[in-house]
Formats: sequence, structure tokens, C-alpha cells
Amino acid sequence: MVDSVGFLDKRCLRAAFQQAAPSYDSAAALQREIGDRLIGRLDVIRLQPRSIIDLGSGTGYCTRALARRYPGARIIGVDIAPAMARNAARRTGRLSWPVSRARVRYVCGDAESLPVLSGSVDMVLSNLALQWCSPDAVFAEIARVLRPGGVLMFTSFGPGTLRELRLAWSSVDNAPHVHDFIDMHDLGDALLRARLVEPVVDVDRLVLTYPGVLEVLRALKAIGAHNVARDRHPGLTGKGRFAAFRHAYGAMAGPDGQVPVSYEVVYGHAWAPLSTDDNRWRTHGTGTVPLNAISRIRR
Repeated sequence: MVDSVGFLDKRCLRAAFQQAAPSYDSAAALQREIGDRLIGRLDVIRLQPRSIIDLGSGTGYCTRALARRYPGARIIGVDIAPAMARNAARRTGRLSWPVSRARVRYVCGDAESLPVLSGSVDMVLSNLALQWCSPDAVFAEIARVLRPGGVLMFTSFGPGTLRELRLAWSSVDNAPHVHDFIDMHDLGDALLRARLVEPVVDVDRLVLTYPGVLEVLRALKAIGAHNVARDRHPGLTGKGRFAAFRHAYGAMAGPDGQVPVSYEVVYGHAWAPLSTDDNRWRTHGTGTVPLNAISRIRR
């Protein structure tokens, strides 16, 4: 069982995303791109949901995409930061296409304790939020709220994410400076422990480049990606250590002077059992298959 996320400070996490709410949209190009890819994967999910949760909805980018795709569905965006939920509600209200407040709502809530009735939703979609959760806790909660035959679609970041940042800091000290992202195989195992069935996970790898190390740090801060480990160093980083870190990271720059930032993106989906005697959750291991091989008929 993997629960390294249990060492996160949730109050610090909430504060980080609360602070990032005003700057998030201007800095979240990667998050939108991955969100678009996740939404695109719904093309092979032959399910017409009546109710959907966008888990970790942020400023509502995927929530609005879901509303366009499923105009008859009730959609709830859930985010841990109140400012994110407020910004999402304002942006949704300004859209040119009609969307009733009864159909799309945003609430502040913890992904590991959803403010939603058991067995009440057909789909849970989550774009780049599960890396901030205990996989066992969040998948158990998702399994609780899904109706029989409902689907979970998600993305998360894997352990190759921010590899350069981690390496640069490791040359300076042994303190945790970068989040411990969870491997896709461990996520697949957690899906099975939650008794979600037919899980499929696969990985994509991306590299962004920035003019310098400071630009990397500013971009991460703008989206709320802070170090929120409980055992993080409580004080400010000294000038000497920061200079050593910056030098180590800068040494990774390419011939054009641009410094890289790696991302390992985990895509996954799984289904709620059709009934209490649906034993497919007992299948050992998970599958990694091409997207064009994934299909589903409405059950």
C-alpha cells in the first residue's frame, strides 16, 4: 500500500492553491493541454452520464468542457481551495453559451471526503489532482459515490515529474523539496483495492523548457505547486544553498540555454462494479493498452 501523500500538510496545500487562484489560468497551459487530452479520451466511453463530479476542478476548465460535451448532465466541480471554486463559478457565469446554475455547481471539498451522497454520480473526472491525495483514500471515496457501472477518468503525475528539480536539490541537501509522485502501477493496485473494475493506466512523458531556473520556480508557484510535505524544512532556504541549487539546475540547460522540466503524465480509468457480486476487481494487476484499443458499450 502506497500512502506517501499522507505526509502532506493539507492546510498548507489548501493555502497554496488558495494563493494561486488569481494567477492559475495564466500559468496553467500544461494543465489545460492534459485536460483536453483527458476529455478527448471520453470519445471511447459510451456512457451518457446524468451526473458528473469534476474532482479538483480548479478554475473550472474541465468542468466547462464537460458541460459542453454533456449538456443534459448535472456537474459538480469540487476543489479544496475556496478561491478556486469562486473563480470557477464566476468564469462559468460569464460564458456565452447557456449554462444553468442548477446544472453546474462548484463546491469546496476534500477529495478524500466528498460532500456527495453514496451511489449518486455516473462519472468522476479528475485532471491532475489525485497526486495530492492518498490513492487508497480517494479511490475508496470515488467508489462510494459512483453508481453501479459508473466510470472514473483521471490524470495524475508520476515519479518522473520534476525530475530535474529533484536532482538539483539532491545535490544540496537531503530535505524533501519535491513531491513524491506515485507510480502508475501503484495507482492501478489502489484502484483494485477500492474494488473498481477493469482498470487501465498508461503514461505519457512531456518536457517543457524555460529561459532559466527562476522562471521555472515562478511558473510552479503560479499554479500552486509548492512543497507541502509535513517534514519540509520549516525555515527559509539560505542564500548559499539556493545558489548551489540554482547552479546545479542551470547546469542541465540545453545548447540554447533553456532549462528543462520533465512531466510524467499518468492516464487512467476504471469502472464501478455493476453489483456487489461483480468480482472483476479481484483481477490481479492492471493493463496498459493503446488508446485506440479501448472501447466501452453502455451497460
